[in-house]
Amino acid sequence: METRAQTPDEGAGTRRERRAAARAASTADEPVDVDVVVIGAGQAGLSAAYHLVRSGLVAVGDRGWQDARATFVVLDDNPQAGGAWQHRWDSLTMADAHAVHDLPGMPLLTPDPAEPANRAVPYYYAQYEEAFGLRVQRPVRVARVTDDSAGRLLLRSELVGRADAPVTWRARGLVNASGTWQKPFWPAYPGRSAFRGRQLHTHDFRSAEELADGHVVVVGGGTSAVQLTMQLARVTTTTWVTRRPPTWRDEEFSPEIGREAVARVDERTRAGLAPESVVSVTGLPLTDAYREAIEAGVLRARPMFTRIVAEGVVWDDPAPVPVPAPVAAGDVAAAVGSSEQGATAVGTARLGGWVDGPGFVEARTILWCTGFRASLDHLAPLHLRGTGGGIVMDGTRVVADPRIQLVGYGPSASTIGANRAGREAVRNLRRALGL
Repeated sequence: METRAQTPDEGAGTRRERRAAARAASTADEPVDVDVVVIGAGQAGLSAAYHLVRSGLVAVGDRGWQDARATFVVLDDNPQAGGAWQHRWDSLTMADAHAVHDLPGMPLLTPDPAEPANRAVPYYYAQYEEAFGLRVQRPVRVARVTDDSAGRLLLRSELVGRADAPVTWRARGLVNASGTWQKPFWPAYPGRSAFRGRQLHTHDFRSAEELADGHVVVVGGGTSAVQLTMQLARVTTTTWVTRRPPTWRDEEFSPEIGREAVARVDERTRAGLAPESVVSVTGLPLTDAYREAIEAGVLRARPMFTRIVAEGVVWDDPAPVPVPAPVAAGDVAAAVGSSEQGATAVGTARLGGWVDGPGFVEARTILWCTGFRASLDHLAPLHLRGTGGGIVMDGTRVVADPRIQLVGYGPSASTIGANRAGREAVRNLRRALGL
């Protein structure tokens, strides 16, 4: 798709001169004027950029952008196209990954299910950026966003790894699609600093073989914890612990289930509360592979340990009453037998109930599959967070500042939600800014 510059309106020459002066400036004191800045080039950011192009905006660096009626720029802190997908572990294949939805305007050709997602998705994103002339600037990190005296947003950006060449962008509107990958969540637990073994987060996981030198305690109740526990069980022994009993959904994930999950997360963001993940609402899909791992004793969760000690983890109450899953679609029952994790038989329990085990488990590694938080530190100078710990939202629009759209946040954190959010964000900005 070829992007064409719009006919310049009155005063475009002044804008062109201002942009040229800004590019020539040796410091960040002379801002580069654009109408919209998009931060992040993952699913949500690319979707927003696509709809900006469709709305007639021209990407900075594209042909004729200096004379365009309206312009935008996409800033991304990754070294290449692909968003967070490029950082995932090699063993995460397209068959194992959460559904990767088509970006608007260009379908994802059915890839080999065995192909690593960290190759297939970045290749698709790179093709997409090229096809629609999005001109993503990378690796560029936005350090902070502030207001100027004329009601515009000032974004200070830097090349990743270089603080000596900053650029300031002056924009009328902002689509923030910075995602969560840069903000892995490490929960505080007593004794964590005393542990002599290895601790790492999903963010840093590369392969099961690297952790095959001893017992691994996997912490977390989401899909990553489930998949990595299964991988690790092939090369070493494991203990899976969760904050809540695992919730297995023994039915096909339908559009109705998706809408229900999105609505629950949306309700929180409208109230200014920190958003839950969509996955935490939908539960875990009970695939054939997961069912086999449950029956083999691999995916039998224990409650969270009480504390961490130098050589492992400790439960003060090592044999709690088994707790059934709070939601288990289908009345599935299975025996809870002994496993290589050391869990002992407690008869039968509904699928997903906690099992008991010894009061102390020696471990070489604790793998924290405890999720991520929204990467919004650069927006802190705008004071958008409320007393509830989150940002009050109306869809993608920040209620306190309609110039700012958050995509990939809250209900739009899933891949399918991100596409819709990109379209909504651009529609909102067109109305608010008169684009």
